Amino acid sequence: MLKDITIGQYFPGTSPIHRMDPRGKIIFMAIYIVELFLAGNLQAMAVSALFILCCYKISGIPIKMMLKSIKPVIMLIVFTGVLNMLFVDGNVLFQFGFIRITDQGVFYAIVMAVRIICLIAGTTLLTYTTSPIVLTDGLERLMEPLNKLHVPVHEISMMMTIALRFIPTLIEETDKIMSAQKARGADFESGGLMDKARSLVPIMVPLFVSSFRRADELALAMECRCYHGGAGRTRMRQLKYQGVDYAGFAVSLLVLAAVVAVNAYFPSIY
Repeated sequence: MLKDITIGQYFPGTSPIHRMDPRGKIIFMAIYIVELFLAGNLQAMAVSALFILCCYKISGIPIKMMLKSIKPVIMLIVFTGVLNMLFVDGNVLFQFGFIRITDQGVFYAIVMAVRIICLIAGTTLLTYTTSPIVLTDGLERLMEPLNKLHVPVHEISMMMTIALRFIPTLIEETDKIMSAQKARGADFESGGLMDKARSLVPIMVPLFVSSFRRADELALAMECRCYHGGAGRTRMRQLKYQGVDYAGFAVSLLVLAAVVAVNAYFPSIY
């Protein structure tokens, strides 16, 4: 299960999406999220889903990686779909006792499931094609105007960089601790909910200790290198928009216009 968590993973490449400026990719992703929430019917949602599949094809990231990123939230998608099917009014398709499934509920469930899947697929594509350092550098540049409001933009970006960088490390550490505990006879599968919760204590305690130790070592390393925040710091890589970024903006706006047009042509489920 832990190996299915792909947050923070980066796959180097030379595709047009990999070469895009991180600021452009963040804006690109914001536009895509707007598209997903504007899509009010299955046809518009299909346009958004086809678009993100094409992006994965262009980036060279295998579709199985997209499916792997969705796997940890399958239960959330199923739970959301069931709630929509049971509690949305419409023409009754099936009824057994208090269980009632309507046509509107089914449409809501499908649209919400596709929306969640596309949302996760889009955000993971951003991290798959952008290294954490470059991503947070782009985010810092986008938030630069907030410095005038005394918002600690550099510190926020640094925290995001560290968090994204250490997610795979902590997942690997958790997997090692679980394997060590299983080798000592620990059972994480059997028993009720409370038993499973108690069985996590031998994992959480050493994981917290390891996390605090890593944080202390990182703070000491930054202090030894005379790190004093963003004041007066220069960047090795200067961000600059290129032709591929403008092409990405144009394509994302065209898809947004297509979603709006499909919404206007086909009836909305809302």
